Amino acid sequence: MAETIRKVEYYYVIVEDKPGEARRLCEFLSAHGVNLLSFTAFPIGEGRAQIDFVPEDSEVLHQAVREAGFRLVGPKKALFIQGDERIGVLTEYHLRLADAGINVHAANGASDGRGRFGYIIWVKPEDYHRAAQALGAK
Repeated sequence: MAETIRKVEYYYVIVEDKPGEARRLCEFLSAHGVNLLSFTAFPIGEGRAQIDFVPEDSEVLHQAVREAGFRLVGPKKALFIQGDERIGVLTEYHLRLADAGINVHAANGASDGRGRFGYIIWVKPEDYHRAAQALGAK
């Protein structure tokens, strides 16, 4: 199966960078039916962390986060690739972007351990449409 490349919206919240914060938020989102395509968390300094979400349904995420009392920022834009694992697949996508003169601001990916992968790419907002075109995103 070929890769699926799509334009996605992501949102983020800022939380205290302490044990259990991400778990508490994930538990709440799960209990409220939020299905996430991607979840990325990282420290941003001063005892805080940023948690990025790519929801399957952004309205369900909005409702749940409002109820949880967090301030949701977004939508922002990213590119999301899913497909069958094969050696060099990510190199091909990075080469397309480099050939188009687009720098990858950040990226994160994982394998499911059964031959499939997911990969999210962030580029600067002014490069987003060119990046989507270079990758053939839908």
